[in-house]
Amino acid sequence: MATVSLEHVTKVYANGFEAVRGIDLDIADGEFMVLVGPSGCGKTTVLRMIAGLEDISDGTLRIGERVVNEVSSKDRDIAMVFQNYALYPHMTVGENIGLPLKLRKRPKGEIRAKVSEAAQILGLTEWLDRRPGQLSGGQRQRVAMGRAIVREPAVFLMDEPLSNLDAQLRVQMRAEVSRIQKRLAVATVYVTHDQIEAMTMGSRVAVMRNGSVQQCDAPQALYDRPANLFVAAFIGSPSMNLYEAAVGEQARSLRLGGQEIIVPDQVALARPALASYSSKKVVIGLRPEHLPAAGPADRSVIEGDVDLVEALGNEQLVHFSIDAQRITTEFVSEEKEQLMTRGAGVARVDTRTPMKPGERGRFAVDVERIQFFDAETAQAIWS
Repeated sequence: MATVSLEHVTKVYANGFEAVRGIDLDIADGEFMVLVGPSGCGKTTVLRMIAGLEDISDGTLRIGERVVNEVSSKDRDIAMVFQNYALYPHMTVGENIGLPLKLRKRPKGEIRAKVSEAAQILGLTEWLDRRPGQLSGGQRQRVAMGRAIVREPAVFLMDEPLSNLDAQLRVQMRAEVSRIQKRLAVATVYVTHDQIEAMTMGSRVAVMRNGSVQQCDAPQALYDRPANLFVAAFIGSPSMNLYEAAVGEQARSLRLGGQEIIVPDQVALARPALASYSSKKVVIGLRPEHLPAAGPADRSVIEGDVDLVEALGNEQLVHFSIDAQRITTEFVSEEKEQLMTRGAGVARVDTRTPMKPGERGRFAVDVERIQFFDAETAQAIWS
């Protein structure tokens, strides 16, 4: 068992491209750390540097107390699970799982015992004599995990191991991987581009962008208190609604296009720095679930034209537009960005509230859950 520590770790390729920029990250013994971000953000490069498959240009990488910058991959006491299963089709499941031990020339009795134990953990006992071609995608991925488990490494590294599975199996395997990791209690670094996967699996999640970590925290903390606009927009599905707004005197009101939202005292007091933005522009963020259908008693309300209603059985996603500037981030598609510039938004509404396209919708603003960001720096506004 071991910890993993990255101290100002940087990766610059021969052509001058800086893929990873001075990352500082500590992964505790037994922790499930997820690296998430859009394609090209550097998360897989970080994983490959930990694995020893990429050289480190600058900084220090420790596994346990040992600096491993110059240590070869095979001597780092790590096990890696890849996106492709990399199983040998001519070998049985049991032979595939036991292969790392066979290559180490371990006694046959020890190999049988460890393969049996791994198979029991993974629910593969009855499949040990089958060939990989006779298994489902989820079973093949469990075999690949079994091959890593028998090595009893200090650290597990997983590079998008579920991305080749269909949606339903991916949900099932998320729970399986989390259960196995908790049982083994081995430090695990898991790379994914899927923020739902990250939020449901990680004990902590590091959100990456352009080679650097934007925020690293528990999943709920990322959702409730994003550090900047990028994290706010990336985490959550549907994405947070982000609008340009003008702050009123003493930060007691917000002007959103032609509409006004009253800011209660407790909200202003919780964000003391907001007072310095009086009569200035900020970006406000509202999660779709913080915009339910408004009732007669609701004081903070915004109105918008209903464009589309998606009925999901237990809720409705109501797409609406208002006369306010929607803020976009660089990973939003061009088509979606065009919709956003005309004030498009999404609200989660109870199915008992009838809303139809073409109508005027009224949405109650949960003012205590509004997020505030500096319009120039994109950083969250708190203390």
